[in-house]
Amino acid sequence: MTDEGERAVQAAIDGEMRLLDPAVRASPDRVRELLDPEWTEIGASGRRWDVRTVLKVTSGATVSAESPVEVSEMSGVVLAPGVVHLKYFSDNQGRRAWRSSLWRLTETGWRMFFHQGTLTG
Repeated sequence: MTDEGERAVQAAIDGEMRLLDPAVRASPDRVRELLDPEWTEIGASGRRWDVRTVLKVTSGATVSAESPVEVSEMSGVVLAPGVVHLKYFSDNQGRRAWRSSLWRLTETGWRMFFHQGTLTG
């Protein structure tokens, strides 16, 4: 991977980790800065989310500061200039899932465009 590609992947990882931070999740404005206006998610629950619906619940303590989401096996690849695909495993207080997200570079920086979580047994 080129230096530019490595920087793009790292920017997406940094954004992903910020979105998992309880302090960021408690602030709809900070979450909005990281999500593309066209963002959608297919959650581990099977529910479909968009920016409007997720902002209603992000301030509802979905991630505990005392028990943060554990992330492992994070990897990323540049799919095209300005587009990064991340894959990782998360454990949120025993709720374990494989996760995948697409990040794209916009005029305001890297923003998540799509996310999907799939629960594991």
